[in-house]
Amino acid sequence: MKYILLLFISFAINKDHPAVDLTVETSGFSSSQGSVYIAVYREKDEFPIFGKQFKGKIVAIDGKTTKVVFNDLPTGKYAIAAYHDRNNNKKLDKNQLGIPQENYGFSNNARRTFSAPSFEEASFELKSKKTIQIFLK
Repeated sequence: MKYILLLFISFAINKDHPAVDLTVETSGFSSSQGSVYIAVYREKDEFPIFGKQFKGKIVAIDGKTTKVVFNDLPTGKYAIAAYHDRNNNKKLDKNQLGIPQENYGFSNNARRTFSAPSFEEASFELKSKKTIQIFLK
């Protein structure tokens, strides 16, 4: 009886907050060396600070594009940041002025000249299964 009750509660909760899959495709790598860091942020997360994201994955680059799936995300508003860690040192390399020296990008291909875009500029609604394409520059 307990199991039936738990199953019913689980179904009721998931009905109100359905979980969906988000696929992130990245391209624009400057070489086939290294990895791509992909971070998924919700509104309350500290976009675009790596390490402060809701979900994240690191994928070795094997070709001209990568494809990563984030399963069972709750519906809602999200933004994505990604960068190509060419030398696998686990950080986005910057010069002395703070200008990134490795390719990076955001959802909606949002871009500013002297700073990262805002969460609003890079955000999108996730209501059903979705694929986002990000070109790294």
